Amino acid sequence: PYYVDMNQNLYLQASLHSSDQNLTVFVDTCVASPNSSNFRTLVYELTKSGCANDPTYALYPSPRSDVARFGFNAFSFVNRFPSVFLRCELVVCRDHDYSSRCYQGCVSRFKRNADS
Repeated sequence: PYYVDMNQNLYLQASLHSSDQNLTVFVDTCVASPNSSNFRTLVYELTKSGCANDPTYALYPSPRSDVARFGFNAFSFVNRFPSVFLRCELVVCRDHDYSSRCYQGCVSRFKRNADS
């Protein structure tokens, strides 16, 4: 566990460990939950499809393409739960493949109209 105070800036780093030097990593979706085994019932979306849903969520410059850095302000679930667990989905792509998901950034998905 990592202990932080409320509203403290929390910085995270995800590193890809591979012998292939031509890969890049992208933070696609990060959700928080008060339950480490259930990320469906009560969740808070920090980012989804590369789009920040939390105003404190930010991506930070990285020293290499195989490292992703991001952060947000620590929070709790209405003070009813002592812990917050984080689950992030990362995407790995070929470096400099500008048609890949890693280079698309925020992808807004709009609902279609269900006309007859």
